[in-house]
Parts: sequence; C-alpha cells; structure tokens
Amino acid sequence: METFTRFLYAFLSQIFLGISSMLDGFTTGIKQLFDMESYKIILNTYKSDLSMPEWILVFIAILFVLIIVALIIFLIYLLIRKYLKFRKKVIQQDELLDEIANLNEKVETMAKEREEILSMKVSQLGLKPNESPTEELGQEDEGDTINSDIRFSKLDQIDKEFENYETENYGNSFDLPKLCDDFRNFAASRLRLYYKPEMICVFISALASTKLVILQGISGTGKTSLAYAWGKFLKHSSCVASVQPSWRDRTDMFGYFNEFTKKFNETEMLKEMYKAGYCDEVFTVILDEMNLSRVEYYFAEMLSILEMPNRDEWVIELVPNSWKTDPKRIIEGKLKVPANMWYIGTINNDDSTFAVTDKVYDRAMPIDINDKGVPFDPIPTDAQDINFSYLDNLFKTAIQENPISQETLDKIEEMDNYVIQHFRIAFGNRIVAHMKKFVPVFVACGGTETDGVDYFIAKKILRKFEQLNIAYIKDEIDPYIDFLDKTFGKNKMKECIEYLLRLKKIA
Repeated sequence: METFTRFLYAFLSQIFLGISSMLDGFTTGIKQLFDMESYKIILNTYKSDLSMPEWILVFIAILFVLIIVALIIFLIYLLIRKYLKFRKKVIQQDELLDEIANLNEKVETMAKEREEILSMKVSQLGLKPNESPTEELGQEDEGDTINSDIRFSKLDQIDKEFENYETENYGNSFDLPKLCDDFRNFAASRLRLYYKPEMICVFISALASTKLVILQGISGTGKTSLAYAWGKFLKHSSCVASVQPSWRDRTDMFGYFNEFTKKFNETEMLKEMYKAGYCDEVFTVILDEMNLSRVEYYFAEMLSILEMPNRDEWVIELVPNSWKTDPKRIIEGKLKVPANMWYIGTINNDDSTFAVTDKVYDRAMPIDINDKGVPFDPIPTDAQDINFSYLDNLFKTAIQENPISQETLDKIEEMDNYVIQHFRIAFGNRIVAHMKKFVPVFVACGGTETDGVDYFIAKKILRKFEQLNIAYIKDEIDPYIDFLDKTFGKNKMKECIEYLLRLKKIA
C-alpha cells in the first residue's frame, strides 16, 4: 500500500506540474507580449543604425503588429460576448420551459376542478355523471321520448332526412383518363381554376393510394382550390375544417359530449362523416392549414384507423355508453368511419406553422403545388354524379392490371440499399404498399411507370433528406444523381434530380 501511495503522489504531481506549467507559460506569454520596456530596449539598440526609409518600415511593422493584436483582442471580445448572449438565451429558454410546465400543471388542476364542479351540478339534478336521462325516467316512460333526451340532435336530423333514402346507381361508364380530363375541364370552365394534366393525374393517383392527401407549397398556387374543385365536380361541396392552433385532440374534429348539458357538441365534419355513411358517393373533408397545430395530436386516431386493411375495423368511439335515442348509425357509442370519404390537408411551410412529422407523411400522399396554373381553352364540362363503388372499382382494377414491373421493383430495392448505405435512411413496407397503389393508377391515368415512380420517390422518400444536415450530405448528392441516371436511365428521374439539385443549392 505504501508503494501505491508513492506512485499516486508522483503520478498526480506530474499532472498538476503540467497544468501549472501551462498556466505559467500562458501568463509569461501575456507579460512578454505587453512588456513595453523590452520593446524600448530593442528600439534603442537599433535606432542609431536605422536609415530614414528603414524607420518608415519600422513604423509600418509596429502598426501592423498593433493591428493584429487589436484584432485578436476584438475576436476574443466577440467570442465572450457571443457566449454570454447564448448563455442568456439558454437561461431564458429554461425559464420559459419552467413557466410552461407550471402553466400546464395549473391547467390540469383547473380542468379537474371544472369536472368536479360539473359532476356536483349534475348530481344536484338527480343524475349520475355517466347516466342518461332516459335511464332516470324509468321503463314506464320509454315511449314518451322528448327532444331533451336526444344528445346527437344534428345526427338525429340526418336520420330523419335519410329515412326513406335508397342508394342510387348513376350508371357510370368513364375510365380514369376520362375522369382526369373531365375534372380538369370542369375546374377550368366552371371555376376558372387551371391545372396541368400531370397535376390532375397525380391527384387522382394519390386518392387511390391513401385516404389522406397533403397539398403543400407556396401560398396562392391553388392548394385549397384543388380540393374545393374536386368537391364541386362530385356535386358534394367539400366540408372545410379550418384547423386552429388550439387543436390538441380529436374532439376538435368530431366534437365532445358535455356532461353537464347531456348533449354532444357535433361538428360539421362529424355531420359529413355521418351523412357519408348513408351514401354510395364520394365525400371530401378539407383540413385547411392543417399544420397550424400538430397533426399527430388531433389526427392521431384517424391515422391509425385509416391504416387498418379491414374497413370494418374503421370505427371511432364518440361516447362510452349507449342511449336508446342515439342515431341509427351510432352503435354502442361507436361510429364507423366511411370508406367513401377522403381527407385533404393543405400546408403552408412558414414560421407560423409546425413541421409535419414522418409519422404523418408516411401515411399520407404529399403533392407539391408551386406553379400557378396556365390558362387554356377548356371544353365546357358539368359536375358529375359518381358512385364511390364505381370509382373504388376503377382503382382496384388499375392496380391489378398495371402492377409495377419486377424490373422496376428490383431497381427500387437497389436504390433503397444505396440510400441506406450512403444516407442512413430507409423506407418501410407502408411506403412500398402506397407505391404499389399510386404507380399503377398513375399509369392508368395516362402516365408512365417511370414517371410515377419518380414522382413518388421524390415526394415520399427523398423528402426525408431534409431531416439530415444538408451540408454533410452535399458531396453525396452528385454521386447519387449519377446512380439514378445509371439505374433508371439518363434524366428519367427528373423530379428526383430536380429535388436533389435544389437541396444542393441550399447546402
């Protein structure tokens, strides 16, 4: 033990002597740098031998050294100032986070107090918080239902409107290219909205691949107008749900049950969903400015439901119990999400919005609209009655008749391996499943397989590059473009290459 103690003493002494020497050397260097007496001695030593031109050079040298020293001091000052500002910002952020946490705790406390107050008021009325008025009235009053016992008043009205409704077969006979042409001509001739044929083809293909379509791009290019025109074309005006920054959960979309009034506050979106369940027609909900709030908060449940392969499992729970006066299509408090409804969100990417996460993008089909429509002379076209079952069958037939070729699938797999190796990014089975729906319908609408794959990869896969440090991957972009040209053909992947070059510019 005595030997170890001597070793430890010698070992630590060496370390501290090194640190001390470093500090002494730094101090000695500072002293020597500003030792004016030494400079005076040097000048006195050489001043008698210096000529006039040499004196000029001496003053220039001294001035140059002084400038360098001043710059060094100024840089040190800037670094210290920047550090202090950064430190101040961090402290302010910590304080803001603490304040937000305290406010959240207060909100939770107030919410609990509110629920307790409402429960007390309900109890004073002779009801239990989860008990319906009809249960309190007793069995003898079952046949004497009054309006106060109806908690879904708007949905109940829809039941009455559709009491004798019979699904109508419109006898549709169009194909997908005809649908694209008719929709484009309708938007131009009736609404003065002009879209390129490629954009309409992409939009119809997106509807075939997923129930959630995201239209994104700069303001004023017709994102909301495209979804609006689609509703008008189908003779069912799109239900516009203007997303608010306060949206936090699904109740902002569907409504909520008020324990005090015993009424369900129904939203227009819920009404539209309920009505769609009666019909064999196409319905559309526009989630306008959908990223003003976090999409994965208020739309989380719908994202999960719409991913289920069995449409019979598309069910949302509105209330935890069942009343005898509930609408016909609400069974045990649950409503089936209609398969004939699409959700089209619009996005503006600016400082006032939230970034849309991968969870949302992976389940949606994003479409970029960054170009203003060029006016053309359309064929006057009227709105059409279209059966959802017919349109859905067109999509299924296109997917069966135009599957992605095995050669293209092999190229996609090769590209996936390249992206994993060079960019550490991979795409899962969900994205591949979407591609196997999108591309065949794109081909059926009049496009080519390569163009469909190109657009899909650019919007669904390369978009993930934005998560990376662009400066870090800049040198990998040109080799990746060469790989795309070699694998798919020279300049065949135009959308991908255009996107990659845009990334390279901002790196």
